Amino acid sequence: MDFDLSWILLGLPLAFVLGWLASRLDLHQLRIENQQAPKAYFKGLNFLLNEQQDQAIDAFIEAVQSDPDTSELHFALGNLFRRRGEYERAVRVHDHLLSRGDLSLADRQRAQHALALDYLKAGLLDRAEAALLKLEGTPFETQAQLALLANYERSRDWTHAAQIAQKLELSKQGNFSGRLAHYLCEKASVCIANKEYIQARSLLEEAINTAPAAPRPRIDLASMFNDQGQPEDAYRTLEKSFQSTRTALPLIAGPFAQYAIGSMHVPQALELLKTSYEQSPSLDVLDAIVALEATLTGPSPTARDWYVRHLEHEPSLVAAAKWIAGEKLEHEQFHPQVQRALDHAVKPLTRYRCAACGFEAKQHFWQCPGCQAWDSYPARRVEEL
Repeated sequence: MDFDLSWILLGLPLAFVLGWLASRLDLHQLRIENQQAPKAYFKGLNFLLNEQQDQAIDAFIEAVQSDPDTSELHFALGNLFRRRGEYERAVRVHDHLLSRGDLSLADRQRAQHALALDYLKAGLLDRAEAALLKLEGTPFETQAQLALLANYERSRDWTHAAQIAQKLELSKQGNFSGRLAHYLCEKASVCIANKEYIQARSLLEEAINTAPAAPRPRIDLASMFNDQGQPEDAYRTLEKSFQSTRTALPLIAGPFAQYAIGSMHVPQALELLKTSYEQSPSLDVLDAIVALEATLTGPSPTARDWYVRHLEHEPSLVAAAKWIAGEKLEHEQFHPQVQRALDHAVKPLTRYRCAACGFEAKQHFWQCPGCQAWDSYPARRVEEL
């Protein structure tokens, strides 16, 4: 069969024209995509920088609709929903990402972590736990373990919290011995409430061995002994704290004086407290000294002189108010009004303040009710900080 060159001559221009048209269409489509998606993305970014979250969300939704395959836009949108408190919408965005078959492993792990944060913020602790457990062995493992730890603490699941804390300590993420001791004390408090004193004692002794410098296990153990009518054991337990937990002596001084009176160890306790006060003056230690001296000599101006001595070293309104309470004034008829005013003025100074968030309370907390931090309350009151 003869080969007709005329078809080649006709086909070449036609193929060129078709190729040119196809390239023009592709370029036109590319220009449209480049004009739409980035424009919406940068518009959303601009709104975000100006803290206009509603407009930013609208812009990112527009960008996602223009380019549904872009995972970064989904992450930005999901994070915005979470920050806005729209946790259900954030969950839908991250669930959609996880359902995609073309998602890379790194983005899948990132989406799993974001989903876990959504559940945590929404207070869905069971779902958050399941989502966080799936992050084991990923780059988000440490973050997941820290979130799990906070999750178990919020739900007061001390057994699982201890397991996570031990894993974190093994992976060199810090020293968790103090926190582990708190978990044991929390479990012991449940046993004490149920009158399971043998188990409670075992847990508290384990807590002492876990964190020898932690004051709480000995304070709780001494309190349990005293409640059981064993002031001698209570006194001996706190006596050991004078060597191991000196920074916590303001917390220990009051109950220590009480147990000393109950166990007839007032002179020895008084000597220990006076030595501690000379080394580190504290109002709580001072109150314990005055209380013990009163049991030996009865209430007297001599005992109150401790507050005057304290004022020589520390300008303390609390100490001044306590001294004036027993002092005879020139215009004695005005004493009650003056005392009421002083007592009102010193109330804020006798509180404890969290060093992490500043939350103030009348009593000392081992875990801050405000920020949930452990051991963030100093042993000293606000006036002495």
